[in-house]
Order: sequence, then C-alpha cells, then structure tokens
Amino acid sequence: MFGLFKKEFKVLSPLNGKMVPLESVPDPVFSQRIVGDGVAIDDLQGDIACAPVDGTIVLIFRTNHAFAVKMKNDVEILVHIGIDTVELNGEGFERLVEEGSVVKAGDPVIRFNRNVIVTSGRSIISPVIITTKENIAQLSVNVVKQVSTGKDVIFSYKLK
Repeated sequence: MFGLFKKEFKVLSPLNGKMVPLESVPDPVFSQRIVGDGVAIDDLQGDIACAPVDGTIVLIFRTNHAFAVKMKNDVEILVHIGIDTVELNGEGFERLVEEGSVVKAGDPVIRFNRNVIVTSGRSIISPVIITTKENIAQLSVNVVKQVSTGKDVIFSYKLK
C-alpha cells in the first residue's frame, strides 16, 4: 500500500528519433535486459546525445559511444549510441563533457556522426537503460512513437 505514495522519477529522451521496445535491439545484452531495463531509440535525427536526467556523468567510454549518468538517488542511466559502435574506436564520436561533470536533463554530452555509424554497417538503434535495476520497484515505459531530446518522457520508475 505504501508503494502507491513513492515518488516517480522521469527519464527524458536523450535523442531525437522513434522509440522502440528494448526487445527490438539486435544485441542480446540489451534485448534480454542483461545489463538493465529501459527502451531504445531508432531512426535517429540530429547529431547530439543529451543527458536524460539531472545528475553526474560517471562514465564515458573511451570511444565516446556510450555514457552513464548517476542521479542523486544512486540510479544510473546508460545511453548507448548505436550497436557495436565500440568497434569504430571513437570515429564519428566527440565528447562534449568530461566524467565528473554535473548535468541537467537535456544538456549535450556526445556529438555523433550518424553517417559514420550507418555506412560502417552498424545499427543506429540506441538503448537507454537503467543499469541499477536492483534499486527499481516499478518501471513504466511511456507509449510515445516519436521522441524529442530533453522533452519527451521515455520511461519513469519508482524506487524500492
């Protein structure tokens, strides 16, 4: 009964594109929720990945293809731009902030070149997941088709 009164936290889209279920990601690590739960963004428009929540950048992969934001409630959100993009060794990705930076939802974090990803034969579909799923009591995915960076809620959650 007390779970009804727990605060709901909202996660905004870090990318412009079409929201799709995590099961659509052509990588079992994401589609089978091995590293966490969430959604994916496909048919990316634009060239900036932004922070989906207020928090601290706790990780930016050396290849700049993915980053994680940790909120004050210790929940971490991972934004992974494309699939198998680590194999590009940083080509087409530019870091706009450093690890340890405090960000607000909608702040630019990574600039990417969509054409580099697509012409390399990799998928542009981009998972956005909660990696600290053991802290989550309830995850609610928003049913939105097209999402805009920093504007549309892609999912919300409640803590245990």
